[in-house]
Amino acid sequence: MRSIAKRPGWDEYFLEIAQVVSKRSTCLRRFYGAVIVRDRVIVSTGYNGSPRGEANCIDTDRCVREEMKVPKGQRYELCAAVHAEQNAIINGDPVKMKGATIYIAGFEHDGSFADGQPCLLCRRMIRNAMIDRVVYIDGLGSIKEVNIQQDADGK
Repeated sequence: MRSIAKRPGWDEYFLEIAQVVSKRSTCLRRFYGAVIVRDRVIVSTGYNGSPRGEANCIDTDRCVREEMKVPKGQRYELCAAVHAEQNAIINGDPVKMKGATIYIAGFEHDGSFADGQPCLLCRRMIRNAMIDRVVYIDGLGSIKEVNIQQDADGK
């Protein structure tokens, strides 16, 4: 019999799934997971890690950005990883992504929350995939939402 715990809402439910997906991350710095959902059905998932066929940072035990002490959000060209959002978009069916929501959760290497707000490049890819909504967990563990299509219009 199930305990009398509060049943999570849909956003919480899919964010929890994104947290589980983040456990597959191959990054030494941060672990991110993304889940694309339309009509409460999972379309695709992705986590941050090296492109297929390339060595993963966790396997080489080397992070160039960490060695250079590059702050979060800067010098992504030095990073070997593909972002969780990018991998979820690449793995998804474009028709099913139109009008969908992408859920993003991330963790620092110490287990604390990392801000899941997508970077500028990921925001562009999300818009290009015609995903309407972004729901993420910020660095304090709070749930945030962005309507990515309205955001593009400056509204």
